[in-house]
Amino acid sequence: MSSDLGNKEIFAKNLKYYMEYYNKDRNDICEALSIPYTTFTDWYNAVTYPRIDKIELLANYFNIQKSDLIENKYKSSYDELELLFQKHKDILTDDDKEYIKFIIEKRKKEIDKQLGEEN
Repeated sequence: MSSDLGNKEIFAKNLKYYMEYYNKDRNDICEALSIPYTTFTDWYNAVTYPRIDKIELLANYFNIQKSDLIENKYKSSYDELELLFQKHKDILTDDDKEYIKFIIEKRKKEIDKQLGEEN
C-alpha cells in the first residue's frame, strides 16, 4: 500500500479546497505569511511540495491540522456540494439543494454510462 504523504497533487487539491472554503486567494496568503508568490504558485500547481515548516504555517493560517493539507481525505462530491451550499446558505433553499444534488447525480450516471460504452 503506497502512502499519499508527500503527494504534490493531493497537497495542491487540499490547498485549493481550503482557499475556496475561506475565500482566500494566493495574494492574500502570500502577503499574510510572507511566502514568495512564485513558491506558493508552485505548490498550488503541484509543481513542488512545501517543507514541513511551511505546511505547519499554512495549517495554522487556516486553523486546520497539517494532515488536512497533506492527506487524501477522499472528499466526495457531496462534501464539495456541502461547501458550496454553506457558502450560499442565505440564498439556497432546501429544495434548491435537493434539485442540485439530483442534477449532479443524474449527470454522473450519464457520464458513467458513456464511459462504460467507450471502454
